Amino acid sequence: TPTATPSPSKPVQGKPMAGLYIPKLDKHWIVVEGVTQKDIRYAPGHYPKSALPGQIGNFSVAGHRNRATFWRLDELRKGDPIVVESKDAWYVYHVAQTRIVKPSQVEVVAPVPGRPGVKPTEAWLTLTTCNPKFDNYQRLIVHAKLVRTDLKGPGTPRPAELAG
Repeated sequence: TPTATPSPSKPVQGKPMAGLYIPKLDKHWIVVEGVTQKDIRYAPGHYPKSALPGQIGNFSVAGHRNRATFWRLDELRKGDPIVVESKDAWYVYHVAQTRIVKPSQVEVVAPVPGRPGVKPTEAWLTLTTCNPKFDNYQRLIVHAKLVRTDLKGPGTPRPAELAG
């Protein structure tokens, strides 16, 4: 008897929900669901109300500015690839902009980055971390735009190959 294809389930608070790979920094992380201090203690966290990887909108991820997480995020430049892995696909984003904002500027994680209330038509990735290093009176923001989706299957390339 045929079975229905399960629809993607909502991520569970504190549980792994995606992979994140930044080739320029040679760093891999497992992204967990949630951005509380407990959630992001050891790993970057997905803002629960933001889009999922590859979806139209803004897949937004917060991480501490420590050596294990987003320490070197300030080295990213326009065009640098960032790869996000879901259960079914690899999503390749290219950095479009990096900027420094105040912690109160939550519009950076709006569905259209920086434009709250505007209906999204593109898929974005936003990474947020404290700035400067060893302090938190600013936020370093990296916005990246989805440029390619590769569904997983036999012979699927690994993230290092995708980023090229």
